[in-house]
Amino acid sequence: MSRPRIVIVGAGFAGYRTAQTLSRTARGRAEIVLLNPTDYFLYLPLLPQVAAGILEPRRVTVSLSGTLPQVKLVLGEAGRIDLDARQVHYTGPEGEGGTLSYDRLVLAAGSVNKLLPIPGVAEHAHGFRGLPEALYLRDHITRQVELAAATDDPKRCSSRCTFVVVGAGYTGTEVAAHGQLFTDAQVAKQPLRTGMRPRWILLDIADRVLPELDERLSRTADTVLRERGVDVRMGTSVKEATSDGVLLTDGEFVDTRTLVWCVGVRPDPLAESLGLPMERGRLLVDPHLQVPGRPEVFACGDAAAVPDLENPGSYTPMTAQHAWRQGKICAHNIAASFGDGERQAYRHKDLGFVVDLGGVKAAANPLGVNLSGVAAGAVTRGYHLAAMPGNRVRVAADWLLDAVLPRQAVQLGLVRSWSVPLDTASPEVARVPGRPEAAGSPAGPSDTGGRPMKDQPDSEPAKTRSGGEPARNQPGGEPAKNQPGGEPAKNQPGGEPARNQPITGPSDVAPPPDQPEPGPDVAPGPVRRTDRPSEGDA
Repeated sequence: MSRPRIVIVGAGFAGYRTAQTLSRTARGRAEIVLLNPTDYFLYLPLLPQVAAGILEPRRVTVSLSGTLPQVKLVLGEAGRIDLDARQVHYTGPEGEGGTLSYDRLVLAAGSVNKLLPIPGVAEHAHGFRGLPEALYLRDHITRQVELAAATDDPKRCSSRCTFVVVGAGYTGTEVAAHGQLFTDAQVAKQPLRTGMRPRWILLDIADRVLPELDERLSRTADTVLRERGVDVRMGTSVKEATSDGVLLTDGEFVDTRTLVWCVGVRPDPLAESLGLPMERGRLLVDPHLQVPGRPEVFACGDAAAVPDLENPGSYTPMTAQHAWRQGKICAHNIAASFGDGERQAYRHKDLGFVVDLGGVKAAANPLGVNLSGVAAGAVTRGYHLAAMPGNRVRVAADWLLDAVLPRQAVQLGLVRSWSVPLDTASPEVARVPGRPEAAGSPAGPSDTGGRPMKDQPDSEPAKTRSGGEPARNQPGGEPAKNQPGGEPAKNQPGGEPARNQPITGPSDVAPPPDQPEPGPDVAPGPVRRTDRPSEGDA
């Protein structure tokens, strides 16, 4: 008799824990297949430390094949799930299509950046959900500080050293807290103009920082941020984003080259594509994490609306803590569906929360005990080391080195601005120019992974929008002949000069009136101008 096959879609907190628990309980009696775009599990809570140069990127990535030896890893993104045929159609990393049949399916696709209908945000902001976005932000911050230190223009210096973070939840608060320390350390080596220092602005429409947590944790975080110099503005958000800055809801226009979008997350669009009952974009499941009417389908993590038995009438929030615990229960219930053990309903007990504020500062309330300062910092780092499924020694070593050595603030240039668009269903995968279209992807708007984008209009998308057919001078499409990656135009640097034009250097070419003069201060930023073709990060 052939072994039953269990297919798990997604290797986030829920998917990884499901695969890990199943591999221990199945003991070879079932074939466990894990479908994921990357070959690692990303420990998201430490991502702000990657952006701030504390941890090396590989420290927060845990090898799937190395830690799940009895699980078969398939690299790819799920594009369509045929529930009746019990098949998952996916697209591999090189554009090839594939199909996986299953006896049990676990949907743990996670979440992506939450979008709001604010003009310019999709074009000029960057999210913070994946490793490519953290790597891009670290390079971008370093570049802006270096360019600001080199310019003699006070306005340009101020613009480059102003960083706006939208969203004062876990991620936004930690990004702003670590970011201020990171830029201050850089400026200590490369002083700016007299009297100037990097400026971080944290915005949120809520009335306090960390609105989802206890007020005492909120006050602790707010105090640390303000003492550090972060401009905390509650009840304020972005009204419009442009290539030169952001217009706030209070009417102020802030000149900036950096807009970090941390307003929250939305369930992966894959869940909605199944056509099953939903709750605010999340797949409805029963307390045993099974989809009603589809007993062979389980869902957990951010993509699932799991009834909160501790608070009847509500659903568990989209947090890593819940996803990790749900993954374990999901694995036990899958084993029970094959006759091994009894089903369990998902219940949770609040063990407390930790918020890393950089340095030795943190806010924590383990088991309801409110802590701040050094004690909270020790508890926070201890919690992360205990929660990580791997790389503990390496993470601890990086923390030790950061405490005794200066950080290496250098640009690696591995991730460009257009590689990490805000509007994508795959923040864990950097966009690549000329990437093959997803094989077998459904007709209609799709992102680079071939996954249907349900939040897009049904009409034919504009050719310059991410999600439609890419324009020929846009990332992901056929590169224009005067763009990086394409054939250089004959009158462009790097190509054959036009026959009737003199050979000129950069100083001979006058920029358009609405663009800055060429020079060391003109560098890629997080925003793209709409009045000229994009060039790399420009």
